[in-house]
Formats: sequence, C-alpha cells, structure tokens
Amino acid sequence: MRKAIIAPGEYYHIFNRGNNRQAIFFNNNDRARFLISALLFQSPLVIKNIDRLSKISVQNLILHNKEMVNEIISTRFIELNCFALMPNHFHLIVRENKEGGVAKYLQRLQIAYTRYFNTKNDKIGHHFQGHYKAVRVEDNNQLLYLSTYIHRNPREMKEWKGKEILYPWSSFHDYAYSNRWSGLLKPDIILEQFTKQEEYTQFTNRSYAKTIRDINSDMLFD
Repeated sequence: MRKAIIAPGEYYHIFNRGNNRQAIFFNNNDRARFLISALLFQSPLVIKNIDRLSKISVQNLILHNKEMVNEIISTRFIELNCFALMPNHFHLIVRENKEGGVAKYLQRLQIAYTRYFNTKNDKIGHHFQGHYKAVRVEDNNQLLYLSTYIHRNPREMKEWKGKEILYPWSSFHDYAYSNRWSGLLKPDIILEQFTKQEEYTQFTNRSYAKTIRDINSDMLFD
C-alpha cells in the first residue's frame, strides 16, 4: 500500500491488526484500556496513572474528569471521528489538526497498548503488525462509506451480526443514540449530513459494506 501523505485538515482511515494476525484484545479490560488511550491521547497532555484510570468505567472517567477532558479537546493534534475495536484489528477515522498529529497519536497509542499488553501477559516483542496503515479520505462519498464499513465490522462476529448497533466497542451506538464520550468523539462531519440520527442508522443498515458485493472489505489488510 502506498504511504499516504498526511496533512492538517484532512481525514484518514487508520487501521492495524495483531502481529501474525493474533488477537490484540483478550477481554473487555483490554478493549477498555485501548479505548481510553484512543480517547485521551488526542493531545500531548501527559495522562498520569493511566493504569488506574483503565480500571474505571470509560464513561465515568469522562464524567468525573471534565477539566482533563476540556484540556484534551482544546489542545488536541487529531480528532477522533469513528472507531471499531475487533478481536485482532482496529479501525479509526481521524482528522489531523496539527502537522504530525496522526503520527504522534498512533505511535503513542500503539506503544502504550503494546507495553500494557506485554506486561499483563508476560510477553515480549511486537504486538501489532508493523506500522499502522493510513488511507486519505478523498471525498465525502468515501467518508460516508468508511463510516458504514467501520460500524458494520462487528457483523464478522456471528454473535453480533445484525446487532452491530449494540456492539459496545464501536462508535455506531454514539452515532445512533447519544455520544458517550462527549467532545472526545467528533461525529459531526458525518452526522450533520443527516436530519436525524435515525436516518444515519438506516443509511448504515442499508449499506453494502462488509457484504459479498463489497469488493473492498477483504482488501484492507492485503
């Protein structure tokens, strides 16, 4: 895959998977740790005691740390627009706010999570399959498609097929109902194109993303 030229003001589809296609999350504690990091690392703010914070409900963390959340929002070098955490890979849509922001964000996120995972499981070495992949969003149609592709990802797991809107480890719930993460998740660029949230839900449910007609679904990691 050709390396994307990343520039402020542009949107990017970011994804990576486990080294040797291994699972990157063993349980919900792992998913919560990664999600907390994905939300809090959007700015250069040093997050103290993140191990302790990881044991707190992500929503309670935001509810009881409004000053920290506001500082992250006011100083962030990227904004997180969309996400899905899968057993052996993750997908994000982010906007670069400041030059070099995406690189700083992903380096910090992947290194911190690898350190956490290896320490917890007495492992060494790489946890992710090399560098992350970044694909520049070329136009609005691609942006809308990517949001449905990411939000329909849980259908790969048979227990979640047809129930993707209920999957707690993606932002589909935040698009369809209420934003659980306050300003740390910025769905506006997509949701503002629909008169109500129900329209976006219908749009996603009708999408051919992650179906046999979607020729892109199986190509992202090739």
